[in-house]
Amino acid sequence: MTASPFSLEIIRAPQTDRRFRAALFDFDGTLSLVREGWQNIMVPYFCEVLLETMEDAAEAERIVRDFVDRITGKQTIYQCIQLAKEVEERGGTPLDPLLYKKEYLRRLQERIQSRVDALAAGTASPDDFVVPGARRFLTLLREAGYKLYLASGTDEFYVKQEAELLQLTDFFDGGIYGAQDDYKTFSKALVISRLIEINKLDGAELVGFGDGYVEIENVREVGGYAVGVATNEANPGAGVDAWKRGRLLEAGADVIAPDFAAPERLFRFLTTGADA
Repeated sequence: MTASPFSLEIIRAPQTDRRFRAALFDFDGTLSLVREGWQNIMVPYFCEVLLETMEDAAEAERIVRDFVDRITGKQTIYQCIQLAKEVEERGGTPLDPLLYKKEYLRRLQERIQSRVDALAAGTASPDDFVVPGARRFLTLLREAGYKLYLASGTDEFYVKQEAELLQLTDFFDGGIYGAQDDYKTFSKALVISRLIEINKLDGAELVGFGDGYVEIENVREVGGYAVGVATNEANPGAGVDAWKRGRLLEAGADVIAPDFAAPERLFRFLTTGADA
């Protein structure tokens, strides 16, 4: 792991006249590295499908990357629904999006199964697959009385399984939520709406952490403070991933952090607005 100075890119400082009471976290890429490289499975597979209806490989990749990036953070099924639409628009006969999802997950599982097995067997440390500093940062939030929630576009079964393997489950007293077979019954926006109602929060009392477009937009829409976590998943601790940074800024992130490698400093920033 390559050491890198921790730095925050502050677009808007947090309000300091009202403290945060709840925090929402994305999972893959924000806290967990178990599924690192998933884009390298989804994009080539989707390109294979799309190239059955067109010949320009570069254009197919541009189309796929655009919608995969844009929808990242939503349930996986939405990317598969968009793939079906792209196939149909080009005169093809798409499969049911659930079949695209099933094949994508099969390919992804082949990539990550050794990681899951190593964690389950105890031959890998949970911290090998946790974003730098995340465990300590979650501890600081819990000690300060935050209600913690986890919401992921990955199927809930896998999110809960992987959170348990990473020994993160106990942090999330607000619950762990993931994609459902009936995809219309879950979204990060719904989780946010419910947690605000249950905890009788003002939107400004919510802070959200994520590396995707959707959670940043959803947190900002309710008046919360959105922390873009631009982790370099392939080389944790190596600083900001430039591609993630661009997408997070476009989504409206209030601050960009490379990870949680300076947990006390990030916590102090959120509570005082000072980055020093």
